[in-house]
Amino acid sequence: MKVRFWGTRGSIAKPGSSTVRFGGNTSCVEVRSASGTIIILDCGTGAHGLGQALMESGDHPLRGHILITHTHWDHIQGIPFFDPLFVPGNEWDIYAPRGLGSSLRESLAGQMQYTYFPITLEELGAAIRYHDLVEGVFEIADIKVRTLYMNHPALTLGYRLEADGVSVVYACDHEPHSRQYAQGTGTMSEQDRRHIEFMQGADLVIHDAQYTTTEYTDKFGWGHTPVACAVDMSRTAGVRRLALTHHDPLRSDDRVDALCEDVRTGLPQAERPMDVFAAAEGMVIELKASLDTKAEKDTESFSAVTSIEPALQDHQVLIGIADETLAEKIQQAAEADNLRILRAETSQDVLGIVRSTRLSLVILDDGRVGGSAMETCRAIRDIDIDHVCDLPVIIVANADSDVGSEAGVTDWLIQPFTPEYVRTRLRAWVMRSMCRWRRAPIPENEEHRIEALKELQLLDTKKEERYEQITRIAAAAFDVPIALVTLVDQDRQWFKSHFGLSATETPRDQAFCAHTILDTKVMVVRDTLLDPRFADNPLVVGEPRIRFYAGYPLTLPNGTSPGTLCLIDTRPRDLDEVKIKLLRDLGRLVEREMAVTLPP
Repeated sequence: MKVRFWGTRGSIAKPGSSTVRFGGNTSCVEVRSASGTIIILDCGTGAHGLGQALMESGDHPLRGHILITHTHWDHIQGIPFFDPLFVPGNEWDIYAPRGLGSSLRESLAGQMQYTYFPITLEELGAAIRYHDLVEGVFEIADIKVRTLYMNHPALTLGYRLEADGVSVVYACDHEPHSRQYAQGTGTMSEQDRRHIEFMQGADLVIHDAQYTTTEYTDKFGWGHTPVACAVDMSRTAGVRRLALTHHDPLRSDDRVDALCEDVRTGLPQAERPMDVFAAAEGMVIELKASLDTKAEKDTESFSAVTSIEPALQDHQVLIGIADETLAEKIQQAAEADNLRILRAETSQDVLGIVRSTRLSLVILDDGRVGGSAMETCRAIRDIDIDHVCDLPVIIVANADSDVGSEAGVTDWLIQPFTPEYVRTRLRAWVMRSMCRWRRAPIPENEEHRIEALKELQLLDTKKEERYEQITRIAAAAFDVPIALVTLVDQDRQWFKSHFGLSATETPRDQAFCAHTILDTKVMVVRDTLLDPRFADNPLVVGEPRIRFYAGYPLTLPNGTSPGTLCLIDTRPRDLDEVKIKLLRDLGRLVEREMAVTLPP
Protein backbone atom coordinates (compact mmCIF):
# COMPACT_ATOMS: atom_id res chain seq x y z
CA MET A 1 0.00 0.00 0.00
CA LYS A 2 1.33 3.44 -0.93
CA VAL A 3 0.43 6.60 1.03
CA ARG A 4 1.15 10.15 -0.16
CA PHE A 5 0.41 13.38 1.71
CA TRP A 6 -0.99 16.29 -0.32
CA GLY A 7 -2.23 18.44 2.58
CA THR A 8 -1.30 18.33 6.29
CA ARG A 9 -2.34 21.73 7.67
CA GLY A 10 -5.33 22.16 9.99
CA SER A 11 -8.19 24.68 10.08
CA ILE A 12 -7.06 27.00 7.26
CA ALA A 13 -4.51 26.84 4.44
CA LYS A 14 -1.29 28.63 5.43
CA PRO A 15 1.13 29.11 2.52
CA GLY A 16 4.32 31.05 3.17
CA SER A 17 7.98 30.87 3.98
CA SER A 18 7.38 29.41 7.47
CA THR A 19 5.44 26.37 6.20
CA VAL A 20 7.45 25.36 3.13
CA ARG A 21 8.74 22.02 4.42
CA PHE A 22 5.61 20.57 6.06
CA GLY A 23 3.20 22.39 3.77
CA GLY A 24 0.42 24.91 3.99
CA ASN A 25 -2.41 23.01 2.25
CA THR A 26 -5.26 21.55 4.31
CA SER A 27 -5.96 17.85 4.76
CA CYS A 28 -5.68 15.49 1.80
CA VAL A 29 -4.03 12.04 1.69
CA GLU A 30 -3.80 9.67 -1.28
CA VAL A 31 -3.80 5.91 -0.65
CA ARG A 32 -3.26 3.25 -3.33
CA SER A 33 -3.45 -0.50 -2.92
CA ALA A 34 -1.13 -2.85 -4.80
CA SER A 35 -3.90 -3.50 -7.33
CA GLY A 36 -4.28 0.23 -8.05
CA THR A 37 -7.43 1.09 -6.08
CA ILE A 38 -7.36 4.85 -5.34
CA ILE A 39 -8.72 6.21 -2.06
CA ILE A 40 -8.45 9.89 -1.14
CA LEU A 41 -8.77 10.75 2.55
CA ASP A 42 -10.32 14.22 2.87
CA CYS A 43 -10.43 16.81 0.15
CA GLY A 44 -8.93 20.00 1.57
CA THR A 45 -6.90 22.44 -0.52
CA GLY A 46 -4.26 19.74 -1.03
CA ALA A 47 -6.71 18.05 -3.42
CA HIS A 48 -5.90 20.66 -6.08
CA GLY A 49 -2.36 19.38 -6.53
CA LEU A 50 -3.48 15.76 -6.33
CA GLY A 51 -6.09 16.34 -9.03
CA GLN A 52 -3.49 17.86 -11.35
CA ALA A 53 -1.15 14.92 -10.77
CA LEU A 54 -3.90 12.43 -11.55
CA MET A 55 -4.79 14.23 -14.77
CA GLU A 56 -1.13 14.22 -15.86
CA SER A 57 -0.71 10.51 -15.08
CA GLY A 58 -2.29 9.43 -18.36
CA ASP A 59 -4.65 7.01 -16.60
CA HIS A 60 -8.00 7.74 -18.23
CA PRO A 61 -10.81 7.36 -17.50
CA LEU A 62 -10.11 7.75 -13.79
CA ARG A 63 -11.95 5.71 -11.16
CA GLY A 64 -11.54 6.62 -7.50
CA HIS A 65 -13.05 7.00 -4.05
CA ILE A 66 -13.05 10.00 -1.70
CA LEU A 67 -13.55 9.39 2.05
CA ILE A 68 -14.43 12.63 3.84
CA THR A 69 -14.11 12.69 7.62
CA HIS A 70 -16.57 15.59 7.99
CA THR A 71 -17.76 18.59 6.02
CA HIS A 72 -15.92 21.43 7.75
CA TRP A 73 -14.40 23.75 5.13
CA ASP A 74 -10.78 22.69 5.58
CA HIS A 75 -11.74 19.13 4.61
CA ILE A 76 -13.90 19.83 1.54
CA GLN A 77 -12.61 23.10 0.02
CA GLY A 78 -10.58 21.20 -2.56
CA ILE A 79 -13.60 19.51 -4.15
CA PRO A 80 -14.48 22.40 -6.53
CA PHE A 81 -10.80 22.47 -7.62
CA PHE A 82 -10.29 18.72 -8.04
CA ASP A 83 -9.84 18.42 -11.82
CA PRO A 84 -10.88 14.75 -12.25
CA LEU A 85 -14.44 15.63 -11.15
CA PHE A 86 -14.84 17.86 -14.23
CA VAL A 87 -13.99 15.20 -16.83
CA PRO A 88 -16.78 13.16 -18.49
CA GLY A 89 -16.08 9.44 -18.34
CA ASN A 90 -14.40 9.60 -14.93
CA GLU A 91 -16.18 7.86 -12.03
CA TRP A 92 -15.91 8.90 -8.40
CA ASP A 93 -17.61 7.68 -5.24
CA ILE A 94 -17.70 10.17 -2.36
CA TYR A 95 -18.32 8.96 1.20
CA ALA A 96 -18.92 10.91 4.43
CA PRO A 97 -20.77 10.49 7.75
CA ARG A 98 -24.56 10.52 7.62
CA GLY A 99 -26.02 13.19 9.87
CA LEU A 100 -29.57 13.57 11.12
CA GLY A 101 -30.17 16.53 8.82
CA SER A 102 -28.89 17.18 5.30
CA SER A 103 -27.40 14.47 3.10
CA LEU A 104 -23.77 14.43 1.95
CA ARG A 105 -24.70 15.72 -1.49
CA GLU A 106 -26.66 18.63 -0.01
CA SER A 107 -23.74 19.56 2.26
CA LEU A 108 -21.22 19.57 -0.61
CA ALA A 109 -23.59 21.49 -2.87
CA GLY A 110 -23.87 24.19 -0.19
CA GLN A 111 -20.30 25.43 -0.65
CA MET A 112 -20.84 25.55 -4.43
CA GLN A 113 -23.99 27.67 -4.39
CA TYR A 114 -23.92 30.60 -6.80
CA THR A 115 -23.33 33.05 -3.94
CA TYR A 116 -19.98 31.38 -3.14
CA PHE A 117 -18.79 29.74 -6.35
CA PRO A 118 -19.37 30.14 -10.12
CA ILE A 119 -19.90 26.42 -10.83
CA THR A 120 -22.57 24.25 -9.22
CA LEU A 121 -22.24 20.61 -8.24
CA GLU A 122 -24.61 19.67 -11.07
CA GLU A 123 -22.15 21.02 -13.66
CA LEU A 124 -19.35 18.59 -12.79
CA GLY A 125 -18.76 16.27 -15.75
CA ALA A 126 -17.72 13.04 -14.03
CA ALA A 127 -20.17 10.40 -12.83
CA ILE A 128 -20.35 11.02 -9.07
CA ARG A 129 -22.07 8.77 -6.55
CA TYR A 130 -22.66 9.91 -2.97
CA HIS A 131 -22.67 7.55 0.02
CA ASP A 132 -23.78 8.46 3.56
CA LEU A 133 -21.88 6.42 6.17
CA VAL A 134 -22.41 5.30 9.74
CA GLU A 135 -20.10 3.32 12.03
CA GLY A 136 -19.31 -0.11 10.63
CA VAL A 137 -17.44 -1.91 7.87
CA PHE A 138 -17.60 -1.90 4.07
CA GLU A 139 -15.40 -2.81 1.10
CA ILE A 140 -13.97 -0.67 -1.69
CA ALA A 141 -12.61 -3.12 -4.25
CA ASP A 142 -9.73 -4.93 -2.47
CA ILE A 143 -9.68 -2.55 0.54
CA LYS A 144 -11.69 -3.18 3.71
CA VAL A 145 -12.78 0.06 5.38
CA ARG A 146 -13.77 0.39 9.03
CA THR A 147 -15.34 3.56 10.39
CA LEU A 148 -15.53 5.02 13.90
CA TYR A 149 -17.05 8.26 15.16
CA MET A 150 -14.46 10.80 16.28
CA ASN A 151 -14.97 13.40 19.04
CA HIS A 152 -15.36 16.71 17.19
CA PRO A 153 -17.85 19.61 17.03
CA ALA A 154 -19.12 18.26 13.69
CA LEU A 155 -20.16 14.64 13.13
CA THR A 156 -16.85 13.06 12.08
CA LEU A 157 -15.65 9.60 11.10
CA GLY A 158 -12.19 8.09 11.31
CA TYR A 159 -11.20 5.46 8.73
CA ARG A 160 -9.17 2.27 9.02
CA LEU A 161 -8.06 0.85 5.65
CA GLU A 162 -6.89 -2.76 5.40
CA ALA A 163 -5.37 -4.28 2.25
CA ASP A 164 -2.23 -6.04 1.03
CA GLY A 165 -1.59 -7.36 4.55
CA VAL A 166 -1.22 -3.87 6.09
CA SER A 167 -3.48 -1.33 7.79
CA VAL A 168 -3.65 2.47 7.78
CA VAL A 169 -5.74 4.49 10.25
CA TYR A 170 -6.76 8.08 9.50
CA ALA A 171 -8.01 9.81 12.67
CA CYS A 172 -8.15 13.48 11.79
CA ASP A 173 -10.09 16.06 13.84
CA HIS A 174 -10.45 14.11 17.07
CA GLU A 175 -10.32 15.19 20.71
CA PRO A 176 -9.79 12.61 23.46
CA HIS A 177 -13.04 11.94 25.32
CA SER A 178 -11.42 12.40 28.73
CA ARG A 179 -10.01 15.91 29.11
CA GLN A 180 -7.93 14.83 32.10
CA TYR A 181 -6.35 12.07 30.02
CA ALA A 182 -5.74 14.53 27.17
CA GLN A 183 -3.82 16.78 29.58
CA GLY A 184 -1.82 13.86 30.99
CA THR A 185 -3.38 14.16 34.46
CA GLY A 186 -5.95 11.34 34.37
CA THR A 187 -6.84 7.96 32.93
CA MET A 188 -8.55 7.29 29.62
CA SER A 189 -12.31 6.79 29.39
CA GLU A 190 -14.15 3.83 27.90
CA GLN A 191 -14.65 5.79 24.66
CA ASP A 192 -10.90 6.52 24.54
CA ARG A 193 -10.26 2.78 24.85
CA ARG A 194 -12.62 2.26 21.92
CA HIS A 195 -10.59 4.76 19.90
CA ILE A 196 -7.36 2.94 20.79
CA GLU A 197 -8.89 -0.40 19.82
CA PHE A 198 -9.73 1.13 16.42
CA MET A 199 -6.00 1.88 15.92
CA GLN A 200 -4.77 -1.43 17.38
CA GLY A 201 -1.69 -2.83 15.65
CA ALA A 202 -1.91 -0.48 12.66
CA ASP A 203 1.14 -0.21 10.41
CA LEU A 204 0.54 3.53 10.03
CA VAL A 205 -1.68 5.90 11.99
CA ILE A 206 -2.23 9.42 10.63
CA HIS A 207 -3.50 11.26 13.70
CA ASP A 208 -4.69 14.74 14.59
CA ALA A 209 -2.01 16.49 16.69
CA GLN A 210 -2.91 20.16 16.35
CA TYR A 211 -2.08 21.36 19.86
CA THR A 212 0.55 21.13 22.52
CA THR A 213 -0.70 20.13 25.99
CA THR A 214 -0.40 23.76 27.12
CA GLU A 215 -2.40 25.06 24.13
CA TYR A 216 -5.10 22.44 24.68
CA THR A 217 -5.95 23.86 28.12
CA ASP A 218 -7.54 26.90 26.44
CA LYS A 219 -9.26 24.92 23.70
CA PHE A 220 -11.46 22.30 25.37
CA GLY A 221 -14.20 21.11 23.05
CA TRP A 222 -12.54 22.37 19.86
CA GLY A 223 -12.12 18.79 18.68
CA HIS A 224 -8.36 18.29 18.41
CA THR A 225 -5.67 16.21 20.14
CA PRO A 226 -2.54 17.34 22.00
CA VAL A 227 0.63 15.87 20.48
CA ALA A 228 1.64 13.98 23.63
CA CYS A 229 -1.77 12.33 23.92
CA ALA A 230 -1.74 11.24 20.26
CA VAL A 231 1.60 9.58 20.94
CA ASP A 232 0.37 7.90 24.14
CA MET A 233 -2.75 6.49 22.45
CA SER A 234 -0.70 5.17 19.54
CA ARG A 235 1.86 3.54 21.85
CA THR A 236 -0.95 1.89 23.81
CA ALA A 237 -2.45 0.62 20.55
CA GLY A 238 0.85 -0.95 19.44
CA VAL A 239 1.09 1.24 16.35
CA ARG A 240 4.23 0.80 14.22
CA ARG A 241 4.41 4.29 12.67
CA LEU A 242 2.67 7.51 13.72
CA ALA A 243 2.28 10.48 11.38
CA LEU A 244 1.31 13.63 13.26
CA THR A 245 -0.95 15.80 11.10
CA HIS A 246 -3.47 18.67 11.06
CA HIS A 247 -0.65 21.02 12.04
CA ASP A 248 -1.86 24.25 13.61
CA PRO A 249 -1.80 27.13 11.09
CA LEU A 250 0.30 29.17 13.57
CA ARG A 251 2.95 26.44 13.87
CA SER A 252 6.07 27.04 11.75
CA ASP A 253 8.22 24.30 10.25
CA ASP A 254 10.86 24.84 12.94
CA ARG A 255 8.28 24.49 15.72
CA VAL A 256 6.92 21.29 14.15
CA ASP A 257 10.49 19.94 14.10
CA ALA A 258 10.93 20.84 17.76
CA LEU A 259 7.70 19.09 18.74
CA CYS A 260 8.76 15.90 16.99
CA GLU A 261 12.18 15.99 18.61
CA ASP A 262 10.57 16.38 22.06
CA VAL A 263 8.34 13.38 21.33
CA ARG A 264 11.22 11.16 20.23
CA THR A 265 13.28 12.13 23.26
CA GLY A 266 10.42 11.21 25.58
CA LEU A 267 9.76 7.76 24.10
CA PRO A 268 10.99 4.89 26.32
CA GLN A 269 14.04 3.28 24.76
CA ALA A 270 13.56 -0.13 26.37
CA GLU A 271 10.38 -0.98 24.47
CA ARG A 272 9.95 -1.65 20.78
CA PRO A 273 10.42 1.76 19.13
CA MET A 274 7.49 3.48 17.44
CA ASP A 275 8.47 5.66 14.50
CA VAL A 276 6.96 9.12 15.12
CA PHE A 277 7.20 11.87 12.51
CA ALA A 278 5.32 14.91 11.24
CA ALA A 279 3.37 14.42 8.02
CA ALA A 280 4.66 16.68 5.23
CA GLU A 281 3.29 17.55 1.80
CA GLY A 282 4.86 15.35 -0.86
CA MET A 283 5.94 12.67 1.63
CA VAL A 284 5.44 9.14 0.27
CA ILE A 285 5.27 6.04 2.47
CA GLU A 286 5.24 2.48 1.13
CA LEU A 287 3.86 -0.13 3.50
CA LYS A 288 4.74 -3.77 2.91
CA ALA A 289 3.32 -6.74 4.77
CA SER A 290 5.68 -9.09 6.56
CA LEU A 291 3.43 -11.97 5.51
CA ASP A 292 1.50 -12.63 2.30
CA THR A 293 -1.89 -11.90 3.82
CA LYS A 294 -5.10 -10.27 2.67
CA ALA A 295 -7.80 -8.52 4.66
CA GLU A 296 -10.51 -11.04 5.40
CA LYS A 297 -14.01 -10.15 4.30
CA ASP A 298 -16.07 -9.11 7.32
CA THR A 299 -19.47 -10.78 7.01
CA GLU A 300 -21.03 -9.99 10.38
CA SER A 301 -20.05 -6.44 11.39
CA PHE A 302 -22.57 -3.69 10.75
CA SER A 303 -22.30 -2.34 7.20
CA ALA A 304 -21.20 1.31 7.23
CA VAL A 305 -23.05 1.96 3.95
CA THR A 306 -26.40 0.69 5.25
CA SER A 307 -29.31 3.00 4.51
CA ILE A 308 -30.91 3.99 7.81
CA GLU A 309 -33.30 6.59 6.41
CA PRO A 310 -36.45 4.86 7.76
CA ALA A 311 -34.93 4.85 11.25
CA LEU A 312 -34.31 8.60 11.36
CA GLN A 313 -37.71 9.27 12.87
CA ASP A 314 -39.39 8.97 16.27
CA HIS A 315 -36.20 9.03 18.34
CA GLN A 316 -36.83 9.79 21.99
CA VAL A 317 -34.20 11.21 24.32
CA LEU A 318 -34.77 11.27 28.08
CA ILE A 319 -33.22 14.25 29.89
CA GLY A 320 -32.94 13.70 33.64
CA ILE A 321 -31.35 17.03 34.57
CA ALA A 322 -32.57 19.28 37.39
CA ASP A 323 -30.70 22.43 36.33
CA GLU A 324 -33.27 24.07 34.06
CA THR A 325 -30.73 26.17 32.13
CA LEU A 326 -28.56 23.13 31.40
CA ALA A 327 -31.54 20.95 30.52
CA GLU A 328 -32.88 23.63 28.17
CA LYS A 329 -29.51 23.91 26.43
CA ILE A 330 -29.40 20.17 25.75
CA GLN A 331 -33.07 20.09 24.76
CA GLN A 332 -32.58 22.83 22.16
CA ALA A 333 -29.64 20.93 20.67
CA ALA A 334 -31.73 17.76 20.47
CA GLU A 335 -34.78 19.46 18.97
CA ALA A 336 -32.58 21.02 16.26
CA ASP A 337 -32.29 17.48 14.88
CA ASN A 338 -36.00 16.73 15.42
CA LEU A 339 -35.39 14.42 18.36
CA ARG A 340 -38.34 14.01 20.71
CA ILE A 341 -37.61 14.99 24.32
CA LEU A 342 -38.89 13.49 27.57
CA ARG A 343 -38.04 15.13 30.90
CA ALA A 344 -37.65 13.62 34.38
CA GLU A 345 -36.81 15.39 37.64
CA THR A 346 -36.15 12.46 40.01
CA SER A 347 -34.31 9.16 39.74
CA GLN A 348 -37.59 7.28 40.18
CA ASP A 349 -39.10 9.22 37.28
CA VAL A 350 -36.09 8.30 35.14
CA LEU A 351 -36.37 4.59 35.96
CA GLY A 352 -40.13 4.57 35.35
CA ILE A 353 -39.75 6.10 31.87
CA VAL A 354 -36.85 3.78 31.00
CA ARG A 355 -38.97 0.73 31.87
CA SER A 356 -42.06 1.85 29.94
CA THR A 357 -40.64 3.65 26.90
CA ARG A 358 -38.33 2.68 24.06
CA LEU A 359 -35.60 5.32 24.19
CA SER A 360 -32.59 6.13 22.03
CA LEU A 361 -30.63 7.89 24.75
CA VAL A 362 -30.66 8.90 28.43
CA ILE A 363 -28.81 12.01 29.68
CA LEU A 364 -28.33 12.46 33.45
CA ASP A 365 -26.63 14.76 35.93
CA ASP A 366 -26.21 14.79 39.69
CA GLY A 367 -28.83 17.45 40.36
CA ARG A 368 -31.84 15.16 40.62
CA VAL A 369 -33.60 14.19 43.84
CA GLY A 370 -33.30 10.61 45.07
CA GLY A 371 -29.86 9.44 44.01
CA SER A 372 -26.71 10.31 42.10
CA ALA A 373 -26.34 9.90 38.36
CA MET A 374 -24.04 6.91 38.97
CA GLU A 375 -26.62 5.20 41.19
CA THR A 376 -29.34 5.86 38.64
CA CYS A 377 -27.15 4.45 35.88
CA ARG A 378 -26.50 1.28 37.91
CA ALA A 379 -30.25 0.92 38.49
CA ILE A 380 -30.89 1.26 34.74
CA ARG A 381 -28.37 -1.51 34.03
CA ASP A 382 -30.21 -3.77 36.50
CA ILE A 383 -33.48 -3.51 34.51
CA ASP A 384 -33.97 -6.84 32.73
CA ILE A 385 -35.85 -5.64 29.64
CA ASP A 386 -34.54 -6.19 26.11
CA HIS A 387 -34.86 -2.58 24.93
CA VAL A 388 -32.88 -1.37 27.96
CA CYS A 389 -29.82 -3.65 27.83
CA ASP A 390 -27.89 -1.55 25.26
CA LEU A 391 -29.47 1.83 26.06
CA PRO A 392 -26.80 4.58 25.95
CA VAL A 393 -26.57 6.50 29.23
CA ILE A 394 -24.66 9.80 29.18
CA ILE A 395 -23.69 11.76 32.30
CA VAL A 396 -23.17 15.53 32.30
CA ALA A 397 -20.34 16.47 34.68
CA ASN A 398 -17.45 18.84 35.26
CA ALA A 399 -15.01 15.93 34.91
CA ASP A 400 -15.28 12.28 33.92
CA SER A 401 -14.88 9.52 36.51
CA ASP A 402 -12.71 6.41 36.62
CA VAL A 403 -15.65 4.39 37.99
CA GLY A 404 -18.00 5.33 35.15
CA SER A 405 -17.51 2.07 33.25
CA GLU A 406 -18.28 0.05 36.39
CA ALA A 407 -21.61 1.87 36.73
CA GLY A 408 -22.46 1.26 33.07
CA VAL A 409 -21.92 4.86 31.90
CA THR A 410 -21.71 4.97 28.10
CA ASP A 411 -20.03 8.35 27.84
CA TRP A 412 -19.52 11.73 29.52
CA LEU A 413 -20.58 15.20 28.45
CA ILE A 414 -17.99 17.40 30.14
CA GLN A 415 -18.74 21.04 30.88
CA PRO A 416 -18.21 23.63 29.56
CA PHE A 417 -19.48 22.84 26.06
CA THR A 418 -21.05 24.68 23.15
CA PRO A 419 -24.53 23.96 21.72
CA GLU A 420 -22.86 22.79 18.49
CA TYR A 421 -20.72 20.30 20.39
CA VAL A 422 -23.77 18.91 22.24
CA ARG A 423 -25.66 18.55 18.97
CA THR A 424 -22.79 16.62 17.39
CA ARG A 425 -22.41 14.27 20.34
CA LEU A 426 -26.18 13.65 20.36
CA ARG A 427 -25.99 12.80 16.67
CA ALA A 428 -23.21 10.26 17.20
CA TRP A 429 -24.96 8.58 20.14
CA VAL A 430 -28.32 8.40 18.34
CA MET A 431 -26.72 7.13 15.11
CA ARG A 432 -25.04 4.35 17.09
CA SER A 433 -28.34 3.41 18.70
CA MET A 434 -29.91 3.12 15.26
CA CYS A 435 -27.22 0.72 14.07
CA ARG A 436 -27.62 -2.10 16.55
CA TRP A 437 -29.50 -4.62 14.46
CA ARG A 438 -27.52 -7.60 13.24
CA ARG A 439 -26.40 -8.02 9.67
CA ALA A 440 -26.90 -11.56 8.37
CA PRO A 441 -23.65 -13.47 7.72
CA ILE A 442 -22.81 -14.21 4.09
CA PRO A 443 -23.55 -17.86 3.16
CA GLU A 444 -20.48 -20.02 2.57
CA ASN A 445 -21.71 -20.82 -0.96
CA GLU A 446 -22.45 -17.14 -1.75
CA GLU A 447 -20.63 -17.02 -5.09
CA HIS A 448 -22.38 -20.17 -6.33
CA ARG A 449 -25.69 -18.90 -4.92
CA ILE A 450 -25.48 -15.56 -6.76
CA GLU A 451 -24.62 -17.34 -10.01
CA ALA A 452 -27.70 -19.55 -9.64
CA LEU A 453 -29.85 -16.50 -8.84
CA LYS A 454 -28.71 -14.76 -12.04
CA GLU A 455 -29.49 -17.89 -14.07
CA LEU A 456 -33.13 -17.61 -12.99
CA GLN A 457 -33.36 -14.35 -14.96
CA LEU A 458 -36.08 -13.09 -12.62
CA LEU A 459 -34.40 -10.01 -11.13
CA ASP A 460 -36.00 -6.72 -12.22
CA THR A 461 -38.64 -8.47 -14.33
CA LYS A 462 -42.33 -7.56 -14.58
CA LYS A 463 -45.06 -8.98 -12.36
CA GLU A 464 -46.22 -12.49 -13.22
CA GLU A 465 -49.62 -13.86 -12.22
CA ARG A 466 -48.16 -17.24 -11.28
CA TYR A 467 -46.28 -15.59 -8.40
CA GLU A 468 -48.95 -12.98 -7.63
CA GLN A 469 -51.47 -15.77 -7.11
CA ILE A 470 -49.29 -17.47 -4.50
CA THR A 471 -48.73 -14.30 -2.42
CA ARG A 472 -52.47 -13.51 -2.53
CA ILE A 473 -53.30 -16.97 -1.27
CA ALA A 474 -50.59 -16.75 1.42
CA ALA A 475 -51.87 -13.40 2.72
CA ALA A 476 -55.44 -14.73 2.93
CA ALA A 477 -54.53 -18.12 4.40
CA PHE A 478 -52.41 -16.63 7.19
CA ASP A 479 -54.41 -13.43 7.65
CA VAL A 480 -51.37 -11.17 7.23
CA PRO A 481 -51.22 -7.79 5.47
CA ILE A 482 -48.01 -8.56 3.56
CA ALA A 483 -46.78 -11.63 1.65
CA LEU A 484 -43.65 -11.58 -0.51
CA VAL A 485 -41.60 -13.67 -2.91
CA THR A 486 -38.09 -12.29 -2.34
CA LEU A 487 -34.78 -12.70 -4.14
CA VAL A 488 -31.66 -11.92 -2.06
CA ASP A 489 -29.20 -10.29 -4.44
CA GLN A 490 -25.62 -9.20 -3.72
CA ASP A 491 -26.50 -5.87 -2.08
CA ARG A 492 -30.29 -5.83 -2.02
CA GLN A 493 -33.43 -7.84 -1.46
CA TRP A 494 -35.73 -7.59 -4.52
CA PHE A 495 -39.40 -8.61 -4.53
CA LYS A 496 -40.65 -10.71 -7.43
CA SER A 497 -44.12 -10.45 -5.89
CA HIS A 498 -45.11 -8.03 -3.12
CA PHE A 499 -48.69 -8.32 -1.92
CA GLY A 500 -49.59 -5.49 0.49
CA LEU A 501 -46.30 -3.58 0.06
CA SER A 502 -45.54 -0.82 -2.44
CA ALA A 503 -41.74 -1.08 -2.19
CA THR A 504 -39.97 -3.32 -4.70
CA GLU A 505 -36.70 -3.80 -2.81
CA THR A 506 -34.77 -3.07 0.41
CA PRO A 507 -31.03 -3.05 1.22
CA ARG A 508 -29.75 -6.55 1.96
CA ASP A 509 -28.38 -5.38 5.31
CA GLN A 510 -31.95 -4.77 6.49
CA ALA A 511 -33.39 -7.98 5.01
CA PHE A 512 -34.91 -10.57 7.36
CA CYS A 513 -34.77 -12.95 4.39
CA ALA A 514 -30.95 -12.68 4.32
CA HIS A 515 -31.09 -14.55 7.65
CA THR A 516 -33.68 -17.04 6.41
CA ILE A 517 -31.59 -18.29 3.47
CA LEU A 518 -28.84 -19.41 5.87
CA ASP A 519 -30.90 -22.47 6.87
CA THR A 520 -33.28 -24.97 5.32
CA LYS A 521 -35.97 -24.52 7.98
CA VAL A 522 -38.78 -21.99 8.18
CA MET A 523 -37.65 -18.97 10.22
CA VAL A 524 -40.29 -17.53 12.55
CA VAL A 525 -39.80 -14.25 14.46
CA ARG A 526 -42.78 -14.00 16.80
CA ASP A 527 -42.05 -10.46 18.00
CA THR A 528 -39.27 -8.44 16.37
CA LEU A 529 -38.95 -6.11 19.36
CA LEU A 530 -37.93 -9.08 21.51
CA ASP A 531 -35.30 -10.31 19.05
CA PRO A 532 -31.91 -8.50 19.26
CA ARG A 533 -31.23 -9.29 15.60
CA PHE A 534 -34.12 -7.11 14.48
CA ALA A 535 -35.33 -4.86 17.33
CA ASP A 536 -33.61 -1.75 15.96
CA ASN A 537 -33.94 -2.61 12.26
CA PRO A 538 -35.25 0.35 10.20
CA LEU A 539 -38.04 -1.88 8.87
CA VAL A 540 -39.12 -2.42 12.49
CA VAL A 541 -38.76 1.06 13.96
CA GLY A 542 -39.88 2.63 10.66
CA GLU A 543 -42.30 1.61 7.91
CA PRO A 544 -43.66 -1.02 7.41
CA ARG A 545 -43.08 -1.51 11.21
CA ILE A 546 -42.61 -5.28 11.12
CA ARG A 547 -43.55 -7.06 14.36
CA PHE A 548 -43.94 -10.61 13.00
CA TYR A 549 -42.01 -12.42 10.28
CA ALA A 550 -42.08 -15.95 8.91
CA GLY A 551 -39.97 -17.02 5.94
CA TYR A 552 -39.55 -20.23 3.98
CA PRO A 553 -36.08 -20.52 2.32
CA LEU A 554 -36.63 -21.37 -1.35
CA THR A 555 -34.25 -24.04 -2.63
CA LEU A 556 -33.17 -24.61 -6.23
CA PRO A 557 -32.26 -28.03 -7.67
CA ASN A 558 -28.54 -27.26 -7.13
CA GLY A 559 -29.15 -26.77 -3.40
CA THR A 560 -28.72 -22.99 -3.26
CA SER A 561 -31.33 -20.59 -1.87
CA PRO A 562 -32.16 -17.56 -4.05
CA GLY A 563 -34.67 -16.07 -1.62
CA THR A 564 -37.85 -16.75 0.30
CA LEU A 565 -41.60 -16.85 0.46
CA CYS A 566 -42.30 -14.75 3.54
CA LEU A 567 -45.15 -13.38 5.65
CA ILE A 568 -45.14 -10.06 7.51
CA ASP A 569 -47.50 -8.63 10.11
CA THR A 570 -47.54 -5.42 12.14
CA ARG A 571 -48.54 -7.26 15.31
CA PRO A 572 -46.80 -10.06 17.24
CA ARG A 573 -48.09 -13.57 16.59
CA ASP A 574 -47.04 -17.20 16.23
CA LEU A 575 -47.35 -20.10 13.78
CA ASP A 576 -48.25 -23.61 14.87
CA GLU A 577 -46.92 -26.70 13.12
CA VAL A 578 -49.95 -26.90 10.81
CA LYS A 579 -49.37 -23.33 9.61
CA ILE A 580 -45.63 -23.90 9.20
CA LYS A 581 -46.37 -26.94 7.02
CA LEU A 582 -48.78 -24.84 4.93
CA LEU A 583 -46.12 -22.14 4.43
CA ARG A 584 -43.67 -24.83 3.39
CA ASP A 585 -46.18 -26.23 0.86
CA LEU A 586 -46.76 -22.79 -0.66
CA GLY A 587 -43.01 -22.25 -0.80
CA ARG A 588 -42.61 -25.45 -2.79
CA LEU A 589 -45.13 -24.11 -5.31
CA VAL A 590 -42.83 -21.08 -5.76
CA GLU A 591 -39.86 -23.42 -6.20
CA ARG A 592 -41.78 -25.33 -8.87
CA GLU A 593 -42.43 -22.10 -10.79
CA MET A 594 -38.79 -21.08 -10.53
CA ALA A 595 -37.62 -24.45 -11.83
CA VAL A 596 -39.53 -23.77 -15.04
CA THR A 597 -37.31 -20.75 -15.79
CA LEU A 598 -34.01 -22.57 -15.24
CA PRO A 599 -31.99 -23.44 -18.36
CA PRO A 600 -31.99 -27.17 -19.20
